[in-house]
Amino acid sequence: MNDGASGTVYLVGAGPGDPGLLTIRGKELLSIADVVVFDYLSDDSLLDYCRVGAELIDVGKRPGRPIPQDEINDVLIQSAASAKVVVRLKGGDPFVFGRGGEEAQALMEAGVSFEVVPGVSSAIAVPAYAGIPVTHRGISTSVTVVTGHRHGNATDQVDWTSLARLGGTIVVLMGVAHRSEIAEKLMAGGLGSETPVAAVRWGTRSDQIKVMTSLGELGKIPIESPSTIVIGAVAGLNLAWFEKRPLLGRKIVITRAKDQAQTLIRGFRELGGQVLAVPAIEIVPPSDDYEALANAARNVSGYDWLVFTSSNAVQRFFQFLNDARDLAGVKVAAIGDGTAKAVGQFNIIADLVPPKFVAESLVAVFPPGPGRILLPRAKVARDVIPTELTKMGWQVDVVEAYRTESPVLDKVLEEEIANSDAITFTSSSTVTNFISRYGSRCLPSRVVSIGPVTTRTLEQFGVRGITTATVHNLGGVLDATVALFAESGNS
Repeated sequence: MNDGASGTVYLVGAGPGDPGLLTIRGKELLSIADVVVFDYLSDDSLLDYCRVGAELIDVGKRPGRPIPQDEINDVLIQSAASAKVVVRLKGGDPFVFGRGGEEAQALMEAGVSFEVVPGVSSAIAVPAYAGIPVTHRGISTSVTVVTGHRHGNATDQVDWTSLARLGGTIVVLMGVAHRSEIAEKLMAGGLGSETPVAAVRWGTRSDQIKVMTSLGELGKIPIESPSTIVIGAVAGLNLAWFEKRPLLGRKIVITRAKDQAQTLIRGFRELGGQVLAVPAIEIVPPSDDYEALANAARNVSGYDWLVFTSSNAVQRFFQFLNDARDLAGVKVAAIGDGTAKAVGQFNIIADLVPPKFVAESLVAVFPPGPGRILLPRAKVARDVIPTELTKMGWQVDVVEAYRTESPVLDKVLEEEIANSDAITFTSSSTVTNFISRYGSRCLPSRVVSIGPVTTRTLEQFGVRGITTATVHNLGGVLDATVALFAESGNS
């Protein structure tokens, strides 16, 4: 199929909105793509899967920015001429009202190799997230998906009368503007005015809204685009599950470093929340490019204890060991279960994990010296551990494992941050960097801290009314945030 073009274009369905609905194949292709040509995406976090250095081309159609399909076709053909892997990322499924067929046809005519990666269609996923099965035994044995968008001078491209007589479930995409006319035609075809209807806006997203009505009232009630309209008896079912998630409709700001934020992002999304990632710190190599850390790892057998205060130090230290046998005879302490789990990934069980995930708690349960302790940690950190353990007779050697820097924070996000429902901080450095850039007036009304040290830093900046996680880890942050909204109700 390829007559001269060097690359392959992959028409990839991005799904209806929830980034978790992207297929594994789609994610794999994004991670290796040289060029990604994308539509307006309801969740642009999908672009985080793209490799560093990939060319990102936005061809999304927006009000005031119509992009002719021919121009998009040309972008794909030209990109394939110079790139090996081109991903055309489209909302929903490329071949379900996505004009993917037109793009495939243009690529074929130009002699460009292409493949289609189906996506989860909003016609099926949105009703499912709204608790509506499009087919249900004894109620509906068929489903018809139609567009309500006018391509001509009327909606007569669809035989609504025949559709009404067919029965089953009717799913209308892009039909909000013409819903009154659609309802009239369906009733004229024989569907009763009492036929259940559900309109779901922003389906599969945290801000999903479902409106229940009837066919007779469809044209009268306020419904906003983009909404998927489900018509038929199944629309009267209410098997709600997504709407019961405790953080549905809430926007949470995460300030954790980008490469460490995924656990928290996934956690909030699973709870129904919408995430705004504003990384306030960046983890970078130590100033000596790991020379001291590598030397310490080579000589670790000369220590009695190896103490870790974060998973960042764990990952960087262990890369310089041959295997777990290098730690024979060396005991390991870890502050926090997250740090302990990171140690466990290298088949080492921490000998000591303090009951509270702070330095003071480790000091309180640490055995007295003498002996030698190796402490790999960030360049800038609290001196509680080396100071107090030295008093207990230990020789503590501190080695720089990484540094934290303040990335450039997007000033444009200031208003969006302030209008969010809550913000989370997982370290003092995230607090300092964030407030230094945006100021405390930018903070949402709800502030969640991972622990007392981070809370004290917030208070030093004049922040009050802070919710501190009872358990000082990421799970504790999630629990504290859920509890905070449960206490405040809908406010």
